Amino acid sequence: MDAYDVVIVGGGPAGSSCAWRLRNSGLRVAILDKQTFPRDKVCGGWITPAVLQELEIDPTEYARTRVLQPITGFRTSCIGGPSVETRYETPVSYGIRRFEFDDYLVKRSGAHLVQGEALRHLERSGGEWILNGRIETRLLVGAGGTFCPVARYLGARVNGEAIVTAQEAEFEMDARQIAGCSIQEETPELYFCQDLKGYGWCFRKKNVLNVGLGRLDPRRLSSHVEDFLKFLKASGRLSFDLPAALLGHAYLLYGRAARNVAAEGVLLIGDAAGVAYAQSGEGIRPAIESGLLAAKVIAGAQGRYSREQLEIYRTLLFDRFHRSENNWLTRMGGRLPAPAISTVARWILARPLVARNIVLNGWFLRLNEPVLSLS
Repeated sequence: MDAYDVVIVGGGPAGSSCAWRLRNSGLRVAILDKQTFPRDKVCGGWITPAVLQELEIDPTEYARTRVLQPITGFRTSCIGGPSVETRYETPVSYGIRRFEFDDYLVKRSGAHLVQGEALRHLERSGGEWILNGRIETRLLVGAGGTFCPVARYLGARVNGEAIVTAQEAEFEMDARQIAGCSIQEETPELYFCQDLKGYGWCFRKKNVLNVGLGRLDPRRLSSHVEDFLKFLKASGRLSFDLPAALLGHAYLLYGRAARNVAAEGVLLIGDAAGVAYAQSGEGIRPAIESGLLAAKVIAGAQGRYSREQLEIYRTLLFDRFHRSENNWLTRMGGRLPAPAISTVARWILARPLVARNIVLNGWFLRLNEPVLSLS
């Protein structure tokens, strides 16, 4: 039996950030992941400067051998409506490739890596968790995404949750495709659905292009994706068909998920806990912050992992993510008659001040959100 103080199931940004924060705690930490890093990950892939600060990442060092695309502007609109271009004097975000970013984080985490092994069996015995009949730990951290097996063990039922589904593709463009792509490297493009239940994006990272669309209404996702791709060609944004089929993924928005994030000897972090931002669906920063907050609770518990001791984590999550936000635009779709939604949405999203101050600064960049302090 391999014994650890903490076992984290899932080596994405949440799990690796939690392990990294615990690297000097004196605890023996392991990360179990069904895949072997580096591995592909479906994700638009951008991070804000706050993420670099919270994880103490030197952007110059990171970019030396990896993609770190500075973003100094955005193009926003309703699909088919007039667009607004917003510019910034300095980079407000960075494009990354998830297979590079996740590999970097997990390998610098300091944890013992158990790669290429899925969590197939989980049992509780005498105050210990037994994973796959051979790994023993007193504290289990579920970081395996929306469908995390630890979350399911705690009673999560994905079919009964308000889930966001998305389809996207990321590929390296050849010379012909580069010539037929008008997307600028430093200016990602965001296109909101006319019913305000989702948005599509085009994001170029050097010669790599990421295109996708996500919605709160999974029943109509495929038709919206198809219409979006047609729009990109008709509007001259792309002159070619995507070379590969779009891949799907799903996630939960904070405040719309009712997952039990803390129990006796177990915590959930990242997408397993449902912490993606409600307005943008962006999940990397909240996943990382949930991992860092969990590590703070784990280190402070001093080996006492009772339900009462770990409940502190639930409180920290609430304090960090539950706040009054400018979400009036996203709620408007449920308050207006359907014929009026498109007209009003086009008008609002064509206003430069709305695009800058609410959609970008508020929802996507979280410029007024202070860097997480764990002191």
